[in-house]
Amino acid sequence: MIRLTFMFKQFLREPLWFKLLISAALLAAIIGSSSIFSENAYYQSAAKLAAAAFFLTYGIKMRMNRKVSFLFFALAVICLYLSWHNLVPA
Repeated sequence: MIRLTFMFKQFLREPLWFKLLISAALLAAIIGSSSIFSENAYYQSAAKLAAAAFFLTYGIKMRMNRKVSFLFFALAVICLYLSWHNLVPA
């Protein structure tokens, strides 16, 4: 619980553009991956692109810690692959 409060306080100290980018990417990923849009591949792909933007932004932000940064970059690459895989017809 202490770790979550630390991350939340750190988030509040970030610049406004970072807060907006992270919040918009997270919201787009959650809404785009909901069951309402499950039939349309473009919405699913956009949701995965938003998740990739979220992970990439935090990967750049956490670049001082190489392990955490690498983990975020790997998650971003996986999301990009899944986004591309959703668009390619089977």
